Amino acid sequence: MTVLVRALRPGDKADAEAFAVVRRACVPAMLATADSVLFDLAHAHPGSRYRQLVAEADGEIIGTAQVGIAYDSPEPGQGFANVYVLPRRRGLGAGSLILRTAEEYLADEGAVTVFSWVLDDPANLAFAAGRGYRSSRSAHFLRLDLAGGPLPPRQEPPAGVELCSGADFGDDPRALFDLDAETVADEPSDVAAEFTDYEHWLGETWNHPLVDRGLTSVAVVDGRPAAFTLARTDDDARYASGMTGTARAFRGRGLAKLAKNDSLHRARAAGYKEAFTGNDAGNEPMLAINKWFGYEICATEVRHVRDLG
Repeated sequence: MTVLVRALRPGDKADAEAFAVVRRACVPAMLATADSVLFDLAHAHPGSRYRQLVAEADGEIIGTAQVGIAYDSPEPGQGFANVYVLPRRRGLGAGSLILRTAEEYLADEGAVTVFSWVLDDPANLAFAAGRGYRSSRSAHFLRLDLAGGPLPPRQEPPAGVELCSGADFGDDPRALFDLDAETVADEPSDVAAEFTDYEHWLGETWNHPLVDRGLTSVAVVDGRPAAFTLARTDDDARYASGMTGTARAFRGRGLAKLAKNDSLHRARAAGYKEAFTGNDAGNEPMLAINKWFGYEICATEVRHVRDLG
């Protein structure tokens, strides 16, 4: 059986759906639809040199890779390649071929280092180690049963705090961009990120087809967004927290928990059945918050890194 690697065809709905199928099969906690896959490609920042690769066997897409440069990192030359292969189609060489193709592409684009998330199981870890990758930090995916599990009671905002939805910010969410940029800058990461391009954030994040502005919750203090949880939803009644965070000046007041609780209750009322989120394994405050909500770890990935050249 011959395995071929090629780029995803821009605008090809069938290609994009097959790409999403692989992603959902390998990491169910990561929402993906054909529309979101095509959107990600069409709206990627030019500096990211973003590509979506597919491994094909007998006309079937059996593996995928998201490949690019961390353009928003203050340190140049940081690349990424996240590779997934359908569990039932492993052992055909698709993973090796697609990773090698990704590394060659990144080297041509000036990358000196490649970061990759690897599922925390013996086969995947051995695959990464065998190709020169060394392990770094870990991150957990967590799942909450929205349909049948308990949720903490809804909380009334404290005095001076107002709960709004993302929809309340309409087409002028600049204050949410500022809040997102501040919280992302403080996230644990191997590759630092700095959000400075508001117009790109509008196109890539705020207008993303998975983002649900109506279920996004924002805690506002004195007219300023102080904490938020960005909601994402797909067509299969699944909800995910795209980001939850609090501005530095308002931390320690439980505002992120307040916003997330509000969003989860409204997602349940809207008929969503499962909720997913992700946490760095060392982010104890957010892990504690998610445990309070009833989330349970459903998978773990380990960040790996390899120096090119």
